[in-house]
Amino acid sequence: MSASTIRQDIVNIPNVLTLMRIALIPIVAMFIYYGDPLSCVIAVVLFGVASFTDWVDGYLARKLNLVSMTGKFLDPLADKLLVMTALVMLIPLGRLPAWIVIVIVAREISISSLRSLAAGEGLIIAAGEGGKFKTAFQMLGLVFLILHFTYEVNYGMGAVMLNFHAIGFWLLAISVFFSLWSAWEYFWGFLKAIGARADDAAPSAPEELAL
Repeated sequence: MSASTIRQDIVNIPNVLTLMRIALIPIVAMFIYYGDPLSCVIAVVLFGVASFTDWVDGYLARKLNLVSMTGKFLDPLADKLLVMTALVMLIPLGRLPAWIVIVIVAREISISSLRSLAAGEGLIIAAGEGGKFKTAFQMLGLVFLILHFTYEVNYGMGAVMLNFHAIGFWLLAISVFFSLWSAWEYFWGFLKAIGARADDAAPSAPEELAL
């Protein structure tokens, strides 16, 4: 890609939204760090806005035919930076054990490396269902963990006290299960693709001549 192409890509609407999402990350981190109930609510609102722009920029890129190489790089990078930042900021607050964050980060690095390897080999490996469940439980779990405190939730006919930290922790624990499952799905798909290529490349055995 030339420098002029990158400059043109950077200023299209989907990529501008992605850059805005990246710009929100340190602000989200700051409010998580403060840790008081009001700051936690503000952090969740900003986290939700950033997550929503992920859907919007993808929709606009497809709708306006603005899918670009720059966007393909920036969009997943912004997603991972947002999630990883939130996870790391929760450790010093005592809301997450470090080992869970290490498992999640290690999984993301491993899959990203495997995707790069597959792309270098010209292999296309479809994402499994586990990745979708992982993302859903992970994002929801993070929202509850950032809110953290016990809140009274009024549902019309009454009210109930909900420990948002406990709910968020178990949602994230479920997401870790799906993270490992989806990682195995992708790894197994990679092995099968490599095996299929090897079978296609192997010379066929000569046919025996009938006497």
